Amino acid sequence: MRANRLRELWAAGKPAIGGWCSMPGAFSAELMASMGWDVVTIDTQHGVIGYSEMLAMLQAVSTTEATPLVRVSWNQPGEIMRALDAGAYGVICPMINDAAECAAFVQACRYPPDGFRSSGPTRAIVYGGADYHAHANAEMLAFAMIETAAGLENLEAIVATPGLDGVYIGPSDLSLGLGGPPGQDSDAPMLMAAFDKVLAACQAAGVRAGVHTASVAYSQKMLARGFDLVTVGNDTRFLMSGRREAAEMRAWLAAR
Repeated sequence: MRANRLRELWAAGKPAIGGWCSMPGAFSAELMASMGWDVVTIDTQHGVIGYSEMLAMLQAVSTTEATPLVRVSWNQPGEIMRALDAGAYGVICPMINDAAECAAFVQACRYPPDGFRSSGPTRAIVYGGADYHAHANAEMLAFAMIETAAGLENLEAIVATPGLDGVYIGPSDLSLGLGGPPGQDSDAPMLMAAFDKVLAACQAAGVRAGVHTASVAYSQKMLARGFDLVTVGNDTRFLMSGRREAAEMRAWLAAR
């Protein structure tokens, strides 16, 4: 079976950097994956991406060495299984609030006897290999998002869930849940204390910790803090950075 490169990096004691796709399109996903990220996540929660588009984007990511992940829109077994069947090598599940929700999520990612994932890896067996069934439980990654006050309160029970590979922090929602403003790359003491609580719980439980970021500088700070995975690049942010050029041209034209 095709190895999960993200698992290999972690086994070698290395952190991982990731790109993020919110816009539909195989070519844009291929461009993102070709930039040199260890991981590319296709966002079907807040991104504007449907199933057919997700499938094509997974195929595009597969032309590179990047590990393909999918963030599903909710903790729904059918959606989780379809993402894995399409060839995702890991699933990020939003809004996990307690151990029961986490267990249901993890079990949807695993074939029996470890879970209740239905057998039908339509594209996954093409991408992963003919022995996909035999090794999928050991290779697929399950990330529970901690982004609510309840999730933070129940953190120790969540990270103790059998089969959970990692926690992924949604900082904007977590800040909102703790009474702060939404946004990325915050150094608010309340949020940093929550980050440290997540890191300590993950390290104690032997699971990995990831966090969503919006800049190289903040990503570097989070890796130095102890995170195992940071998302650095987002397709929409890259595209919107072109506004600077448009503003420069408008200013130049206005000055003529």
